[in-house]
Amino acid sequence: MSAVLDNPEESLSEQGRQDPYELPIDQIDLSDASLYEHNLVWRFYERLRKEKPVHLQKNSAFGPFWSVTKFKDIQFVDKHHELFSSEPTIILGDQPEDFRFISFIQTDPPLHDAQRKDVQGVVAPRNLMEMESLIRIRVQEILDSLPIGETFNWVDKVSIELTTQMLATLFNFPFEDRKLLTHWSDVAIATPELTGSDGISEEERRIEMGKCLEYFTRLWREREHQKPNFDLVSMMIHGESTKNFINEPMTFLGTIMLLIIGGNDTTRNSISGGVLALNQFPDQYEKLKQDESLIANMVSEIIRWQTPLSHMRRTATCDVELGGEQIKKGDKVVMWYASGNRDEEEIENPNEFVIDRPRARHHLSFGFGIHRCMGNRLAEMQLRVLWEEIQKRFSRIELVGDPVRVRSNFVMGYSDLPVRVHPLSASSV
Repeated sequence: MSAVLDNPEESLSEQGRQDPYELPIDQIDLSDASLYEHNLVWRFYERLRKEKPVHLQKNSAFGPFWSVTKFKDIQFVDKHHELFSSEPTIILGDQPEDFRFISFIQTDPPLHDAQRKDVQGVVAPRNLMEMESLIRIRVQEILDSLPIGETFNWVDKVSIELTTQMLATLFNFPFEDRKLLTHWSDVAIATPELTGSDGISEEERRIEMGKCLEYFTRLWREREHQKPNFDLVSMMIHGESTKNFINEPMTFLGTIMLLIIGGNDTTRNSISGGVLALNQFPDQYEKLKQDESLIANMVSEIIRWQTPLSHMRRTATCDVELGGEQIKKGDKVVMWYASGNRDEEEIENPNEFVIDRPRARHHLSFGFGIHRCMGNRLAEMQLRVLWEEIQKRFSRIELVGDPVRVRSNFVMGYSDLPVRVHPLSASSV
């Protein structure tokens, strides 16, 4: 891996060029997107966990906010929605008042519970069982199309393609247009004001989100007089608390984007992160080759180690004490899931990738409480099926260059992962 600190690029902040243990602790700013782009954030997390696990940053680009970095403190915040509200948003940056997404992840009970109930049936256990065969067919087709002996971008050819195909299935979205779903997911929050990204301007974001709303409004109109079907658009049309979304465009758009991002980022970046982890920990790759029954456990470890979404934000509903600090009503409180998943007091050797780790599902990546990820079982299934099929075809997926990470303080993901796949030898088939 490249040593970013030795050769800092222009995109690296002044904070990122310094040793986090030499900075005044009140200056540490976890919202700095360059720390994530250059994979430098881990020691900043580490210092705060050790010295100031509930930490106030007064002067960030996103205004003042509290960072919560330890596993159990994060659990407490996540489970107590009466103290820490999801309104008005769950990301660090505030949405513009005149263009605010509204969705159930940004609400509290009872509205949250009613709207979530109307769409969660798509990932009910019975439907997941029926989906598994379709997922496997699509995984097989994707893997069989990969170029042998050539370097290619795993993110593009596998991670994005598989998750985009599944999103198209969940929405019953026209398959030939499926890449629009990935595009909209990428641009929905990719502005400096929302996540520190430099991918798109606010004006461009609004234009693209308008196109998304227009497309899904057309799908709604086409299906509103049809018999109920088991796709997310049809379920919203016929859901008691969602049936009027067509008359509430920002709520409709916000819910669509929640479901697209939720169905895209966790799986997509864990698919890429798993390949990176196995290359960084080759002993674990050998362990996998020797015992493929470890795949299901490895999937949970991948999701912990990668932590596809670094944080979720809450807003204090009242004055409350947390970790010995006095949080005031209205303060931003940010749960850094990525830090909690590396908490030494909760997880043994947390920086190591261990595919047979005991209690591997004991992680924060899916959240806790009422907002626990609705599609967590679907994400786990896609990763499990993928690695089962990989092991049938390839002796190794070799990383042949440095990963390129996205610039965002919210999405912990990759834009490029150069790899070469090595087929199984005839004797091992």
